[in-house]
Amino acid sequence: MRTTIPAEELLSKAHLIGQYYGFTPLSTLTAASRGAPKNKKVEYPDMLNHLGNDSAAEVLSGFLKQCQRVEFIASPRQPLFVWHTNIAPGRPAPKKAVIQLHALGTDHALADAVIIRALIALCRDLFHEEPTVRINSMGDKETRARYARELGNFFKKRIGVLPAECTNCAKQDAILAAEMAIELACADDMPAPTEHLSDASRKRFEDLLEYLEMTETPYELARNLISRGNVWNDTCFELVLGDKRIAWGSHYGDFTRHFFPTPFTATGAVFQIPSTGAVVKKTPSSRLRFSFVHIGDEAKRLSIRLAEDFRKARVSLTQNIGVESLTEQLHLAERRASPYLLIMGRKEALEGSAILRNRQTQEETVLPLAGLIERLKAVA
Repeated sequence: MRTTIPAEELLSKAHLIGQYYGFTPLSTLTAASRGAPKNKKVEYPDMLNHLGNDSAAEVLSGFLKQCQRVEFIASPRQPLFVWHTNIAPGRPAPKKAVIQLHALGTDHALADAVIIRALIALCRDLFHEEPTVRINSMGDKETRARYARELGNFFKKRIGVLPAECTNCAKQDAILAAEMAIELACADDMPAPTEHLSDASRKRFEDLLEYLEMTETPYELARNLISRGNVWNDTCFELVLGDKRIAWGSHYGDFTRHFFPTPFTATGAVFQIPSTGAVVKKTPSSRLRFSFVHIGDEAKRLSIRLAEDFRKARVSLTQNIGVESLTEQLHLAERRASPYLLIMGRKEALEGSAILRNRQTQEETVLPLAGLIERLKAVA
């Protein structure tokens, strides 16, 4: 496996992944807000300076600070799918490159599935290997409280059997003690958090697993994957190559309350790797020929699978997979001014077709999915 990657390559791949999976660069959104008046001074709670050794949480904190400065508004009606990196054109390459993917304002399991698929695509491109996707759920506050009690009982009953550092730690923080037990490989019979999920957390977790299975996304359940409660909640996942974690992701809706007056649901993932290179060149941008819009679960699942086919064939196309509202998708397509719309609803998804609309003439053509890429490349 590659241990370092040129920063320019990382930046280029991140742009492409964002394009095909529907993530907008944070730099684009912040550029649009420049010159807008700021209504209040930005302040951060002291706890953000004490995130322990959770490097992903520190990265997340920095991202949310930038979002707060430009006063982003994310909601179920207008969710934001954003990617961000510390690689900046015109500046020296960072020693450790970071690429982030975030879904802000949506609680739908589709958002988690899109982030996971985008990360898999990024890993495949960079390492030419298939990553292992490991998934667990720590649940919401109700679940964590119940799980912490179960862990506390577990460690009390095993004093003298488990390492003293674990049982002593459990008196103050049972979940931290569980992390220690996992690291020391003595957690085989430890209770699993998924055994104690609230109804809402269980439904959310099951919905994600269904999306992954329906889109043929490989994954494995990881009962020993633990996330810290002061930042992360509910579903958590990691991508592993060999024995090395490449990316970490989780829900973090509770954490947004430190940055915004009205907290919102959010899922994010952090990809980190050492990088090389001198001054980074800007990734060239071009006008995209097609905007792919879709409505309904059947069409959404197909769009996730088609994203890889479009990307591998280098079709000049973008889409907003995680945005469920057709109106919002059409609004985003209008802003991009792509000359063509590719439209798929439930009917088209079940029939294996899509509608190609010329935005200038409003002429529509029904295209079968078999041979779709060749037809689009001929149009482009």
